[in-house]
Amino acid sequence: MPVVAPDKSRVRHAAERICDGFVAEGAARFETDILLSAEVLLDLYGEDIRARAYVTSDPDKGEMMLRPDFTVPVVQYHMQGDGAPARYTYFGEVFRKQEDHPERRSEFLQVGYEQFGDTDPAEADAEVFGRFSDVLAPLGLRAATGDIGILIAMVDGLSTTEDRRAALMRHIWRPARFTALVKRFAGLAPVPASRTALLAAEDPMQDTGVMIGLRSEREIAARIDALRADAAEAPMSEDEVALISAVLGVSETCPNALEHLRDIAVDMPGLLPALDRFEARCDAMARRGVDVENLPFEASYGRTSMEYYNGFVFGFYSEARPDLPPVATGGRYDALTRRLGQGREIPAVGGVIRPDLVLDLGGLP
Repeated sequence: MPVVAPDKSRVRHAAERICDGFVAEGAARFETDILLSAEVLLDLYGEDIRARAYVTSDPDKGEMMLRPDFTVPVVQYHMQGDGAPARYTYFGEVFRKQEDHPERRSEFLQVGYEQFGDTDPAEADAEVFGRFSDVLAPLGLRAATGDIGILIAMVDGLSTTEDRRAALMRHIWRPARFTALVKRFAGLAPVPASRTALLAAEDPMQDTGVMIGLRSEREIAARIDALRADAAEAPMSEDEVALISAVLGVSETCPNALEHLRDIAVDMPGLLPALDRFEARCDAMARRGVDVENLPFEASYGRTSMEYYNGFVFGFYSEARPDLPPVATGGRYDALTRRLGQGREIPAVGGVIRPDLVLDLGGLP
């Protein structure tokens, strides 16, 4: 089914109205280039970003990307300043390849709202979620919430090697790879024959022929040593594998999810600080008028989003149009400010709205 090109003037007008609403609530307007340096994005996301972004080359600036989103440049801008509390809003085109969903638009407008430096993260999460919920209320969308911070705490608390925890942490945002690693570390999946032969060889580097790829011989040798060290480790326990599965399987209303996760935390106490933050956020949302008792929570939600989220994540979806991507998404990304602030970290939370999808669903009054 061909992608229907939206009326860009109508979409831009809708974007301006939403952006003006955020300005009226105290946000400063933010503008950035459409062509961004690929170096920073590749450093943050690895080569995976190439599958989603349009990449080109400039004779002076090197490898560049058509803007895949606004969050990275707005964080860069803010962290160049004094880090004082601030709110920003913006709108403009972003570009994403849609190889898995050719029916979706690869060029579209985003409207965003970002909050930096709040002293109470729970209140800030509730404020941002509430703002988006208020803007989108006329569309009758279904909200989804999750918390990547709980998953990070789950991995960090595992009684396994540091290397295994690091590998699992890298792949939290890749569910299939994460599951495969858990099975491998637990001895539940066979080791590929090629790896078995490699580890069994007395000198794996001997007679390798022409070097292919970007890794040096030293890097390859170090990787082989790491694989051998991992193969000598005892497998993860069945109990921990079951606890991982239990956490990832939580999908209930917020109060029930919190109760369920606290039951799991009896055997996985490393979850408790993240669950305390979850509870504080629920309380803050309730004070803001959000119907927390019926608000869905999925522990695995947000695992296929941009990898900078490290806490609360949310999205809004049309149940009448399940063919559409999320109308809005957002979350907390404190860790990104540390990466782009040269070690200086500040609280940060925000989100984006797709005005073209708002119009697809009838528009806002």
